[in-house]
Amino acid sequence: MKSFLPIFVVAFLVATIVLPGKRPGVSAAPKPTVDTLKQLEGEFMKAALERGSKGYMSYYAEDSVEVPNGAPLISGKANIAQGMGFLDDKNNQLIWTPVGGDISASGDLGYTYGNFEFHSKNKEGQPVIEYGKYTSIWKLQKDGSWKVVLDMGNSSPHPKSDS
Repeated sequence: MKSFLPIFVVAFLVATIVLPGKRPGVSAAPKPTVDTLKQLEGEFMKAALERGSKGYMSYYAEDSVEVPNGAPLISGKANIAQGMGFLDDKNNQLIWTPVGGDISASGDLGYTYGNFEFHSKNKEGQPVIEYGKYTSIWKLQKDGSWKVVLDMGNSSPHPKSDS
């Protein structure tokens, strides 16, 4: 019996290693939702507030398109970045709030829309706030990150107060 014990132990160890059993597997990434994009919008705005134009542009895809209010289309991240230097001035703040959006059934394309405020100072140093609406189209990149591929905004009148 003693001679079979080492063989039994080795066989048991090999069986537990080789034979399939219930093992934790790699779970698939959770399916993106509108809340995923809204969270990204918050991170996007924080990056712009903290790092100016570099933070803002870090959320744009290389082949992105900007549709500015009353101006021609701007194609490509590098070209869009040329016009974003105003975000580096600490007197300027772009703040936006997503209101809604959606994600494609395939989970690789989505959009958000909402309202924005641009805070700056006029020539006399007085605070000025401009209001508007925006739409951003987001695309899942090959590296698993989401980037803006199209962004557009237009101005709105000052919102009416509740008083």
